[in-house]
Amino acid sequence: MSKRNWPSSFAHPRFWPTWLAIGCMRVGAWLPWRLKLAIGRGLGLLAWKVVPRRRHIVGTNLRLCYPELSDAQRDKLALDTFKANGIGLLETATGWCRDPRHLRHRVTFKGQEHRARLEAEGKGALILGIHFSTLDLGAALHSLFFRADAVYRPHDNPLFDRFMGQARKKYFDATLDRRDLRGVVKRIKSGHAVWYSPDQDFGSKASVFAPFFGIDAATVKLTAKIARMTGAPVIPLIFHRNPDNTTYTLEYLPPLENFPSGDEVQDATQVNACIEGAIRKHPEQYMWLHRRFKTRPAGEPGFY
Repeated sequence: MSKRNWPSSFAHPRFWPTWLAIGCMRVGAWLPWRLKLAIGRGLGLLAWKVVPRRRHIVGTNLRLCYPELSDAQRDKLALDTFKANGIGLLETATGWCRDPRHLRHRVTFKGQEHRARLEAEGKGALILGIHFSTLDLGAALHSLFFRADAVYRPHDNPLFDRFMGQARKKYFDATLDRRDLRGVVKRIKSGHAVWYSPDQDFGSKASVFAPFFGIDAATVKLTAKIARMTGAPVIPLIFHRNPDNTTYTLEYLPPLENFPSGDEVQDATQVNACIEGAIRKHPEQYMWLHRRFKTRPAGEPGFY
């Protein structure tokens, strides 16, 4: 449903479920840590049982990306993915509804020198982000160390879009519509770092096909285009929940070398290899719920 078809007043009954969801997020953000984990796992397990379409998507992605695993191992990884994404809902609520300073003691940040050096030189950067289930909490924790802008996709629900936008303004200096290329370039050239996550399928027109876990995947060309237009380095940022489930690690990797190269497929391959390497460290925390291989080369049948 497009935004223009929504009621003009947020008091309309159609928005009541959204208000309920927002209320649940605000309450969930203040729950004790262990209770958040338990509820998150429960939500993930519930989704595993009642949303077969998403279960099929996750299973298909894992079959394609981890052919070396047995069926039992992939089933366990799929279930762990649902649980991790369930926990991610409570983590998102925490990032959106609470001051991230209360979690400062739970964070280890590695590779800060890569970003600090650019800041000292007054240079902008393109931060290469990844869609982990910890995405929004990771962004909130990142703001304790460095400021950044973010590229995002507006939500179709205007009430939830407003709630999400207001929440993210607490830890991003600016949020830029993914279609606002001019705005992104302007912010980077003025010395800002812009967080951009290119690991989703946006169709063939905006992409080239490059290997991702050994599978040709439609990979957006915009990462290299922004780097070329701005002359800014691309620095990968990875973040995950540690195995103890109580602490987090954020890490800047060195800027991508010889990027952009001028070869769109080579550039997309380098980006995908970086993202794949990060995912392999904690695969259950990646958002396998989206159809990463939805767009296929001409004449090739779909996977889903």
